Amino acid sequence: MWIADHWKDYEVIDCSSGEKLERWGDYTLVRPDPQVIWDTPRKEKGWHKMNAHYHRSKKGGGEWEFFDLPEQWTINYQRLGLTFNLKPFSFKHTGLFPEQAANWDWFSEKIRNAGRPVKVLNLFAYTGGATLAAASAGASVTHVDASKGMVQWAKENAASSGLADAPIRWLVDDCKKFVEREIRRGNHYDAIIMDPPSYGRGPKGEIWKIEEAIYPLVKTCTQVLSDTPLFFLINSYTTGLQPAVLAYMLGTEMKRFGGEVHAEEIGLPVSSNGLVLPCGASGRWEGNPTF
Repeated sequence: MWIADHWKDYEVIDCSSGEKLERWGDYTLVRPDPQVIWDTPRKEKGWHKMNAHYHRSKKGGGEWEFFDLPEQWTINYQRLGLTFNLKPFSFKHTGLFPEQAANWDWFSEKIRNAGRPVKVLNLFAYTGGATLAAASAGASVTHVDASKGMVQWAKENAASSGLADAPIRWLVDDCKKFVEREIRRGNHYDAIIMDPPSYGRGPKGEIWKIEEAIYPLVKTCTQVLSDTPLFFLINSYTTGLQPAVLAYMLGTEMKRFGGEVHAEEIGLPVSSNGLVLPCGASGRWEGNPTF
């Protein structure tokens, strides 16, 4: 498992009975987590004195209960010098998936050590965590997301991180259609990052179902890679897309480039008991060092 264990402003304090107790900077939140199927004693004081609690509804969805939480606040990922603006919004999210720091660290090092300019394509780019990590390492990044609000949020994170003038292209677009247009334009990238949702809609109502769409998209994306690509990263929070599936997809479609494929679960350490909370899976293809 790849573990995001370099955070100072974030931690999973404890988890029990379908929920996790987290510290986001100065604030503690309780949010549901389907991985937490055990029922252990809630001894940590944060369980009884949290700043906000997301309650899941039996009918689907849910809502926040606030006690003492600002509308927006920031946390830092000091390891890469990044600052993120957080706010609670629909379906329990805060605007950041902290477990992805394990991947940020990995590809940031690859970009810094590449010895050449690196162009990165970040698809389903959300609020820009991976975009900012790549840009801070020296890459030029094309950031694509179907949500105008998410792209604006990512721009705010870039400004807060001192990357407002970094070479980042911000695009509100359907990821599949954008890649197809880039093929026709003859544009190429040295690295691809994708963090697709299980289900979603594009800016014009395009329907995305990951089980049906992910493999054709990976296959299409290989056509916009440069002759000597650096890496290809796929993240998945969908139960059916286990690490072995991600590895097989990347291994099959990236075979002509050589390189190596690795896939693992990603996780967050739980500070109260030393366990690691699984948070999805990632597949990584990386080019040969001679590239």
